[in-house]
Amino acid sequence: MHSSSKRRIETDVMKMLMSDHEVSLVNDNMQEFYVRFHGPTETPFAGGVWKIHVELPDQYPYKSPSIGFMNKIFHPNIDELYTPSLAPCSIHETFLPQLLRYPNPNDPLNGEAAALLMRHPKEYEAKVKDYVQRFATKEAADLAGDTNEDDEDAEMSDMGSITDDDDDGAA
Repeated sequence: MHSSSKRRIETDVMKMLMSDHEVSLVNDNMQEFYVRFHGPTETPFAGGVWKIHVELPDQYPYKSPSIGFMNKIFHPNIDELYTPSLAPCSIHETFLPQLLRYPNPNDPLNGEAAALLMRHPKEYEAKVKDYVQRFATKEAADLAGDTNEDDEDAEMSDMGSITDDDDDGAA
């Protein structure tokens, strides 16, 4: 890892640690940590609490972080809204709230959520609220990733790594 990448990681993670976000490093490693994320108000995700796993690659900020929800969330897609220079604070203050507020059912990773949003928006909202009550409580976020790996509900909702390699440039 180049010293400039290492400095950028240390700077950005220190900003996260000093922010209002609840951040916990994995094995004191600044490249892997968890952040508690609260669903944005005035959305069906309001009141939800998710544990977000963040990994910063050695090439950060030129290569995007890998992000995943540790407890379940019902959402049709991951909208590629940020550039490789986005800092971890921006992910939790801008990207994730925008993602939950403005789902794009035309480019889904979760076909069931996209179809429900497009065909029956009220049922979609009800299902989101059901997931929030069942899987996005403070207790669920605290336990996320700590359960038996055979437990179907323990699987991480993968957002993958958002890169600038995509040809369509969709936002």
